[in-house]
Amino acid sequence: MRKIGKIFKRKDAGSMGIGAMIIFIAMVLVAGIAASVLVQVANTLQMQALFTGTETIEEVSTGVAVDEVVGHVSNASNGMDMVTIAVRGRAGTREIDLNQAKIQLANNESKMILSYDSSQHQSSPLNGSIFNTSAFDLTANEFGIIVIEDADGSLSTNTAIPIINRGDLVLLTVNASSTFSPGLAERVDIWGNVIPEIGSWGIIAFRTPSTYVNEVYDLQ
Repeated sequence: MRKIGKIFKRKDAGSMGIGAMIIFIAMVLVAGIAASVLVQVANTLQMQALFTGTETIEEVSTGVAVDEVVGHVSNASNGMDMVTIAVRGRAGTREIDLNQAKIQLANNESKMILSYDSSQHQSSPLNGSIFNTSAFDLTANEFGIIVIEDADGSLSTNTAIPIINRGDLVLLTVNASSTFSPGLAERVDIWGNVIPEIGSWGIIAFRTPSTYVNEVYDLQ
């Protein structure tokens, strides 16, 4: 009887050992799977953080600055007929594609969104007044460009995509007679933005003169 009891005890011990081993292996497998999931999640979060950081830097550093807004009056009775908006890239800006840029202009009566017309592109050097160029042959929803500074040729008429980058200075042209037909009258408040594809907007805000006695006016 004692021998039989010892045999049973040995069998029970063996079963317990196998069960413990199975549990241990299962725990190792679960831990391995959990570690794999954690590593995958960590890699995903790292990539997302890197992408978000890069995008945030682009949004903060990239953008256009409006340096000056100048208006032209051909006939005082019709109001201001042409407007130029001098823009450049902000410090540290990335390349700005003018094909994707928009100009938003509004007054108390209307709001207009202007897109770039690639056929109205005037490069330096200019002969005579900037208001005598064809860059103002535009419809109500279009703007053209007059290139003032472009050392690397990124805004040349030979390029399919006009790009503003470091050191460039460009005049965006607006035919106010078409956009605000028949033109901008006296004492009119105009506000808006130059909106690049990525980055901060350039702010436009000015009031037209109380009377038109000159041909050219510095508005902003």
